[in-house]
Amino acid sequence: MNDEFFMTEALKEAQRAYEEEEVPVGAVITHGSKIIARAHNQVRRLKDPTAHAEMIAITQAGDYLGYERLNGCRMYVTIEPCIMCAGAIILSRIDSLIYGAADNNLGAFGSALDIRKSFPISLEVKSGVLRQECRDLIQNFFKQKRISITFKPDTYRD
Repeated sequence: MNDEFFMTEALKEAQRAYEEEEVPVGAVITHGSKIIARAHNQVRRLKDPTAHAEMIAITQAGDYLGYERLNGCRMYVTIEPCIMCAGAIILSRIDSLIYGAADNNLGAFGSALDIRKSFPISLEVKSGVLRQECRDLIQNFFKQKRISITFKPDTYRD
């Protein structure tokens, strides 16, 4: 099993989010060669702005290991994590982060900003694994959202 295999599993989670009309981000966490957590965004479903795929997966992995430190773990996520998720990744002590597509608006590992410049951490970061597939899924989601939004001038009155 390699990075592409695990990113494919994260993409399956992102597809689940897409089908649930959530922003399609998926994550898996491995320990050794075993997947110990898998999650997708559930912000709308749970009515919780912190219910990002990364946050849910970190909670699952901690439960699985019975410990809050995720030493020896690797996280695979389809889109570059935001600053909230970056903080959780750092605090959980995940060894490696592998993400698919960059997020130039909110990405915290080199795109919008690079959190590693502010903290002395030893997190290994790899980007671009199945980049096109990850990018296509999220771009199609937002393209579909723009198409489905219709302006109804009669619904607004002074």
